[in-house]
Amino acid sequence: MVEANDLAAAADAIAPTMELRHTEIPGGSELARDGARWDNKKPEGVTMHFDLTDLRLYLNILDTGNITAGAGLSHLSLAAASARIRAMEASLGIEFLQRNRRGVTPTPAGKALAQHARVLLQQAERMQQDLADYAKGVKGQVRLLCNTTAITEYLPELLADFLREHPNLDIDLQELPSARITHALRQGAADLGIVTDAVDTHTLETLPFRDDPLVLIMPRDHPLADVQTPRLSDTLFHDYVGLPANSALAVYLEEQALHAGIRMQIRIRAEGFDGVIRMVARGAGLAIVPLAAIQRRGVDQSFKSVALNDDWAQRKLLLCARSFTSLPGYARALLEALLAG
Repeated sequence: MVEANDLAAAADAIAPTMELRHTEIPGGSELARDGARWDNKKPEGVTMHFDLTDLRLYLNILDTGNITAGAGLSHLSLAAASARIRAMEASLGIEFLQRNRRGVTPTPAGKALAQHARVLLQQAERMQQDLADYAKGVKGQVRLLCNTTAITEYLPELLADFLREHPNLDIDLQELPSARITHALRQGAADLGIVTDAVDTHTLETLPFRDDPLVLIMPRDHPLADVQTPRLSDTLFHDYVGLPANSALAVYLEEQALHAGIRMQIRIRAEGFDGVIRMVARGAGLAIVPLAAIQRRGVDQSFKSVALNDDWAQRKLLLCARSFTSLPGYARALLEALLAG
């Protein structure tokens, strides 16, 4: 996505302050009716002095769940970020955030603000993209959210080729579990996503991307080496080598284990499929990895891989968006590259 600071600087060149003006609000604005608290003064007309940096900061705080992390994503100090949020709330006499020991959550008014903020930032990004041909050095950005396998196995070459052919575009690539990706797309927080077909994609548009079956790998002398088509439940009394705990695939696999009623016994976590496979080959335990990660290694006799006899393991990956036809031009270009690859 286009950086909020760049857009804010452009706005400042046009006018000293970007004002969003609401007038004639009998009984309080829509935000107030959503349950937010006004101060003692309830003016008939309210002037909100919010700039694009404020809106991006606010969304970053909601996405991370606390002001410190949101400030970091916005490249602001904690003091500056806190001052901006207080000024936003004071300009209307409304609290947008509920503070607690675990972080912050949006008030009803804050949820309404988030919806409008996402729309405004998307419109600003599209405006800049439409004008990019007239401005030297201006770069657009596509936000692409993917699961673990898509990022590690299918996208590196595709995205590198795309970036080489589109020097004025950047890609904000993030790994998330599929359920969080679909939520972000529905909220307008990303342009495109790649998810498994096991997740609910209701209200989103989807296109097939890749078949992505998962397989069980083990040392050749493992007690399960002679089992032809094991189920996950057959393996859960044995030790596992896992991916990092915040990996989308690790979260997915541990959820499947809990559905089977047994927690996975993770002896060690390794960074990336290559590290997991090498540890399994040396006898550290079992692992579940995408078939694509095995095929990428070619002929390797140091471990055994077998298909899992579970429906969830025979998964497919889907490209998804709120609306493919409504994507800005640069995001459509990436979509076409992904489908062609």
